[in-house]
Amino acid sequence: MLTAMASDHKGFRLKADLVAFLRELGHEVADLGCFDEGSVDYPDLGQAVAQKVSAGEVEGGILICGTGIGMSIVANKFPGVRAALVSHIYAARMAKEHNNANILVMGGMIVGSGLAREMVKAWLEAEFQGERHLCRLQKIEAIERRNFAV
Repeated sequence: MLTAMASDHKGFRLKADLVAFLRELGHEVADLGCFDEGSVDYPDLGQAVAQKVSAGEVEGGILICGTGIGMSIVANKFPGVRAALVSHIYAARMAKEHNNANILVMGGMIVGSGLAREMVKAWLEAEFQGERHLCRLQKIEAIERRNFAV
């Protein structure tokens, strides 16, 4: 699985840890920045990942900022993106199983490395359950078509 990742300066350390973790698991990772703890604007980095997911260039994405809120807002502005802000393992799994989330978002100031690794693993291993959840996603897609003219 090709995963695009990005963070702002508040999520840099957690992103670096998760990039290494994903590679240990055998995943290909496109690290789109940031590359140090110097101050950056999260919309620029969130947009880079969300564009790739929206265009189908990557299978999924992971975004990290201080709280995860800003990155979530940015990512969900793109057609076809279903970014889920999570802070526990159950939510990470449900993000995929019920919502087919294609971007996982975390707060670098909220979750530690161990929990973040477990959430990423749960999200990656989960499968969309379809059935009753599919009609809900179709409603979301209808909203996107009306609002984004896609």
